Amino acid sequence: MPNPFEAVWNTLKIAIDNGNEPKSPIHIIEVGDLWKYLTMIEEFTRYDEMALNTSTDDEVLETLNDAIKICESQVKKLSQFMKKEGIPLPDVTSPKPNSDSKEIPLGVKLTDDEITNGIAFKLVVSMQACAKGQADAIRSDVGFIWLQFYTDWVVFGTTLKTLMRKRGWIKVPPYYYPPGSPNQ
Repeated sequence: MPNPFEAVWNTLKIAIDNGNEPKSPIHIIEVGDLWKYLTMIEEFTRYDEMALNTSTDDEVLETLNDAIKICESQVKKLSQFMKKEGIPLPDVTSPKPNSDSKEIPLGVKLTDDEITNGIAFKLVVSMQACAKGQADAIRSDVGFIWLQFYTDWVVFGTTLKTLMRKRGWIKVPPYYYPPGSPNQ
């Protein structure tokens, strides 16, 4: 999935790289945010792999594959950055093997509605973690990583929301009508 903001990123990256900011050591909160996010994204990838084994819907499978590509790209970038900074990588769950969705009993198998809502939950949690990481970042390079990851999820989220709306899977809380508002 091409990133529509690539030109903006390149401009921001050049501005950050050409800045006269001295490279300070990465601080403990930045390290904690990066470590937790890497762990979380690796585990979310396992969810997507399990969901790939249960769905037969082409659009859901495409969405899952897109989510996995984003996660894998972020894991690669973050792992390289953390290794370069001397940050130990977390222990994560091994990738899930492929299986035949027809062999999974119906009571155990996730529905496409459950799968897409699980992805939506993952999306919200990932975006919140990116926003927190961005707010905690002191170093520009760390802040830029969070901005890139957040934008990945924003672009992905528009596609996911369109699919969920189209299929009637989006969960909408009850509407709020303040006391004394006109009845219509």
